[in-house]
Amino acid sequence: MAPSSDADKDPLAILNELRVDIDRIDAEVHALLMSRGEIINRLIAVKARQGGGSAFRPGREAEMMRRLAERHRGPLPLDTVESIWRIIIATFTFVQSNYSVHVDIVGGDAAMRDSERFHFGFTVPSIPHHGAVGVIDAVARASGDLGMVRIDGGVTAGPWWTRLIGPDAPKIIARLPFVERPDHPAGMPVYVIAKPLADAAAREILLHCVHLERWRDGVPAALATLGGEIIGNAADETGLSLLVAVPARVDAPAIHGALALSGVSAARLSEVGSHAARFSFHRSEAG
Repeated sequence: MAPSSDADKDPLAILNELRVDIDRIDAEVHALLMSRGEIINRLIAVKARQGGGSAFRPGREAEMMRRLAERHRGPLPLDTVESIWRIIIATFTFVQSNYSVHVDIVGGDAAMRDSERFHFGFTVPSIPHHGAVGVIDAVARASGDLGMVRIDGGVTAGPWWTRLIGPDAPKIIARLPFVERPDHPAGMPVYVIAKPLADAAAREILLHCVHLERWRDGVPAALATLGGEIIGNAADETGLSLLVAVPARVDAPAIHGALALSGVSAARLSEVGSHAARFSFHRSEAG
């Protein structure tokens, strides 16, 4: 005999069966989260025997979010799934090693607050600052905190990226959101700043502070030939400071060579961070 379909059943009976399934799935999800917590406890113990290490793994996080977007299907919005995963990752990182997120709210706190809560949730403490410099200084003083700085705030904020110069200075370690799309609920581009990571940094895109004595109109095109772009620019006491992003394959001599072709006779380069390559997602890809 063929199994009966939902059309042959009483609607109330079907609803009760579906609610039982939902309760079962919810219990399984909770059990899996608790199992994840047990693994994190083991991870903490192993790291302690190895002498510690950063709890932040921006390269791994970026890859996890890419896989999540690529495999997502069905009616549940990717926004919801991404937010849940971000909170899981950020909170379990907090469990491994407590940290705070220092946030630049100089451009108005609404968009930055949305981004911070979307990516780090409510468990991780959020500390506001009026400007990127305050964020960087706070990260430099803390043992393991993060900072969030608006990517489009360079012109009004001055050359804040110069405070990332030096081997012990904080560095840019990520660009958020990890999964970019036109209607992202927390889509304002931001950089995440932390003290230098020894072995966990994502280095698909490198960020340099490029100091010029004067501007040359050919500089943007010259950098574009390398696949690079100018993220920010601001005058300082000795000339012009640029924040430049280039693919990891582009080394310092290549940058100097391109700048020389644009008419720049001398330039100083300092690496100030890196992050995963940008990943764009369109809802039509979800199927």
